[in-house]
Amino acid sequence: MAFLQSPDFFDCVDCHRMSLVRAVLKVEDEVCGIAVEPVTSSQVIVAIEKIVQGVLESLSRNEAPVLTVENRSTWSNIEFSDSVGLQMVKDCSTRKIRSDCPRSALHFALIMKILSVIYKLVQTDTYATKRDVFYDNVQLYGSQKTVDSIIIDISCMLKIPRRSLHILSTSKGCVAGDLVFTEEDGTRVICNTNSSGVLIPSNVDGVLNMRTQARFVLIIEKDATFQRLLDDDFCGKCGPCILITGKGVPDLNTRFFVRKLWDTFQIPIFALVDCDPHGIEIMCIYKYGSVSMSFEAHHLTVPSVAWLGLLPSDIERLNVPQRALIPLSEEDQKKLRSLEKRPYVASQPLWKRELEIMTLRKMKAEIQSLTSLSPTYLSRVYLPNKLQYGGWI
Repeated sequence: MAFLQSPDFFDCVDCHRMSLVRAVLKVEDEVCGIAVEPVTSSQVIVAIEKIVQGVLESLSRNEAPVLTVENRSTWSNIEFSDSVGLQMVKDCSTRKIRSDCPRSALHFALIMKILSVIYKLVQTDTYATKRDVFYDNVQLYGSQKTVDSIIIDISCMLKIPRRSLHILSTSKGCVAGDLVFTEEDGTRVICNTNSSGVLIPSNVDGVLNMRTQARFVLIIEKDATFQRLLDDDFCGKCGPCILITGKGVPDLNTRFFVRKLWDTFQIPIFALVDCDPHGIEIMCIYKYGSVSMSFEAHHLTVPSVAWLGLLPSDIERLNVPQRALIPLSEEDQKKLRSLEKRPYVASQPLWKRELEIMTLRKMKAEIQSLTSLSPTYLSRVYLPNKLQYGGWI
């Protein structure tokens, strides 16, 4: 344990690799022209007015207005970069949302409606949640999912990060450990004083004055494991460190918060997920992003995230009992085949080897399977040894 609390801990981290990633990230941002600073309110207003102007010009010519939106759901519009992750290509395919087509007229109207909501919010410098927008006119929108999808479409269409549109989402992720920050309203948050963690703020962009002595960040897939590590005083015994959980598939606030930690402190970030295709994909979302949000990859991905566990090779190495393992379902095997074809796996030979082990054994294991070795094996043996001896890929 003392090793983890000494400067020698960093000798175990590939600092050269991380410095290189930071340098490449900077170059990528400059080359791609990505705005690293928050978009101003006037820029948002001008972008919306440009869309409205186009609609009015079409009407003045007695033409049906058409909105053009990038296709966010296809891999053909995605390119992979080691330094950024999954990002949308510049000349990607688009889809037309016509106002004179019965199949898309309602969608067109809803986009214009939410654009007007955003315009008013930005003008008045106020914020609303996605749920606020939905419940303002439930019958019109029909479902929360419709509102969520349209807001992302608007963000992509305007080429403006969603957080700059003044529409927030309710966070589900939690953070704990050696971290202090100030929220936008001036509230000072001390993350190590709450025994169950602190909810990640809805407006991560408004988080200021982040302070920490943490030597690493540990992303944890499940809330149950996150709580177990807190109960075992993992931060006190193996820290100082920061623990984060997105409680499964992470929301955008959790992903943006992890990226903000990386940008601010540039300390090692590890991922602890279930040894199954679903857990691996969750880690990939933090590290390389997702197809649907690839247009905002520069603000959300952290390519330096390392896969700490639970590795398929760990299952064999630790002799986890067969009774603690679960056979891969047909859906699991389909997901595994999909992962093996992802472009980032080709650039990670050690990852490819781990996926091959899972494919061969056709078994998966949850993090909790380590309790079959001992109730505190995860916090007292597995994680300390992994961190001390560099057991990540």
